[in-house]
Amino acid sequence: MNPLKRIAGWLAASLLLLAAVPALAGTITGSAHDFTGQAWSGGRICVACHAPHKTDTTTTDAPLWSHANSAATYTLYSSPTMNATVTQPGGGSKLCMSCHDGTVAVNSFGGVTGTTMISAANNLGTNLKGSHPIGFTYNTALATADGSLHDPATRTVTIGSGNQTRTGTVNAMLLYGGKMECDSCHDVHNTFTVGGLGTGLVKVDPSGSKICLACHNK
Repeated sequence: MNPLKRIAGWLAASLLLLAAVPALAGTITGSAHDFTGQAWSGGRICVACHAPHKTDTTTTDAPLWSHANSAATYTLYSSPTMNATVTQPGGGSKLCMSCHDGTVAVNSFGGVTGTTMISAANNLGTNLKGSHPIGFTYNTALATADGSLHDPATRTVTIGSGNQTRTGTVNAMLLYGGKMECDSCHDVHNTFTVGGLGTGLVKVDPSGSKICLACHNK
């Protein structure tokens, strides 16, 4: 076969293959975590949290972490009707709070500390009493004792929308180390979010309170 015809055939097949691949439901580009418009980012997206070299390998659950960590101690949610024991945020929650508690600059990465703080609307502060509790173990024992929670070992939930959906138990889809954390409901990378921009990067469809009913049975 003529080499040029062979190359043309390969190109045509490649284009057909690419056309058949479904688009991702979301990417960081254009999301609330796209900081390319900020001068301190240098037009880069991942640099706000990650770096391929000289990263912080001591931070739990943080691949190639490069952002400054918060040293804050948080005022925790409490309620006389709550059966779970709430502890200080851990894992992914601590990483989220390193930007969202307003104590560390958003542009504090790569060993350089800036002064651009996160906007007031997204600044949760260090008082978490008014937010959904995080940092607690959510298991069958808690669901049984509480009575108003689904058993995370058997309750199924679907995260994401469109071509990017995953279905599994609450334990597999939403919990981290068996605990409820920030990233139980939110997807920092915007891959499995529902509803597009302006919806808080939530993993589960918020319409009809589906995101609440994934865990709560009333």
